[in-house]
Amino acid sequence: MSKPDTESYYKVIKLIDEKPDYTQRKIAQELGYSLGKVNYLISSLVEKGVVKLQRFIKSKNKLGYRYILTPKGIKEKYRITKEFLKRKIQEYDLLQKEIQEARETLSKMVNR
Repeated sequence: MSKPDTESYYKVIKLIDEKPDYTQRKIAQELGYSLGKVNYLISSLVEKGVVKLQRFIKSKNKLGYRYILTPKGIKEKYRITKEFLKRKIQEYDLLQKEIQEARETLSKMVNR
């Protein structure tokens, strides 16, 4: 499996922070990722100490897990959100430039 991009980690960390009781299957459905990709991302985050698993009882005689951001995970969420935002702003600026150029091209074609 190729190394996941920062955006994938960002989305998983954000969702875990917002919905810690989501299963990997629910995370996969919410983000439109395969279950294998979510498993890989979460395993990687657990290995790095960003996320930890906490057992809890969902219902009678069933054990479940909750994903929790560690203090390191909260710092990582800040770092990765900042990086994600910076990249999205760059993409937005580039897109605005392309739109402006397309408008100018269209305007020249109409005024011929």
